[in-house]
Amino acid sequence: MKAAVFSKPGIPLSIEEVADPEPGPDDLILKVKACGICGTDLHWSQGIDPSAGWRHLAPGSVMGHEFSGEIVELGKNTRGRFRSGERVVAQPFIGCGDCDACRAGRSYRCTVVTTRASADLTGAYAEYTRVGIAETLRLPDSASFHAGALVEPLAVGLNAVKRAGLQVGDPVLVIGAGPVGLSVALWCRFFGAHDVIVSDLVEERAGRSIEFGATAAIDAASEDVQARFKKIAGRPPAVVFDCVGLPGSLQLSIDQAPTDAHLVIVGLCMAKDTFFPAKAIVKELRITFAFVYSKSDFQFVIDMLGSERIPADALVTSVIGLDDFPHKFEALRSPGADLKVMLEPGFSS
Repeated sequence: MKAAVFSKPGIPLSIEEVADPEPGPDDLILKVKACGICGTDLHWSQGIDPSAGWRHLAPGSVMGHEFSGEIVELGKNTRGRFRSGERVVAQPFIGCGDCDACRAGRSYRCTVVTTRASADLTGAYAEYTRVGIAETLRLPDSASFHAGALVEPLAVGLNAVKRAGLQVGDPVLVIGAGPVGLSVALWCRFFGAHDVIVSDLVEERAGRSIEFGATAAIDAASEDVQARFKKIAGRPPAVVFDCVGLPGSLQLSIDQAPTDAHLVIVGLCMAKDTFFPAKAIVKELRITFAFVYSKSDFQFVIDMLGSERIPADALVTSVIGLDDFPHKFEALRSPGADLKVMLEPGFSS
């Protein structure tokens, strides 16, 4: 099969022929129908500090963890539970299925978890990918494959909002209008936040947040975010979400959070960062770090997509095929107006 293959930091991905994935007894093979480009992969492929708490990306790896597809092959233990041709999405890792974490639907915490872009599990920047039956969920006919590939980032936002302990009527500041930031804004409104205000250095991205539930947008490049927020909402935010994930964003979030606020760190920064603890201490901020999601979070997002209660497809701003993928992947390293770029392996422009 064709796949976008990583060689080393500083070298663009290359489209190569790699071995087709083979199913284990509890696995399914999917024909990838859509896979979103995630900022995590952009950072990861630049090279990371060995102490960052994130696995090194080895040469020959194939990334891609936001995907949907069609079942084309079934492991021997999966027959009767799924069938060929079904439309599905899957969490991007495979757990043992027997430990407490796996039974709780959090297989990413499994001590023997298999993660994508590893020697054992090819990611979905490819024509086909392998998934575990325990991590796989059916996609409703009413939801597009693009929407299915957005379940993962939408579930990241859902987990963050749940961990925020949001109260109905709370004013919220979301820093960063990328896909995860817009997902956070969407769920904040869904669960009853009153003022959901999104800031971003790219004015067009900030403005698009209105489509996803934000009540107002702030161009952080030209406006004082704190002053503008208070003018719009009449009060400071109760919860601040950092959805940037770059060095300096944690300090920025602390600076913009008011006294007694809850600061939720969602953006995944893989680089060493520094901040002034005294600023957070004096403000008596409560800081929560949010990572990913449970299987039930995935199912909740799928249910909302099936009932057409969330505007997922509007997140997709570009569609590309494998031949154009390396160029577009590199272009996304410079912030622009694109929200979610979607790979369709069979797409040709």
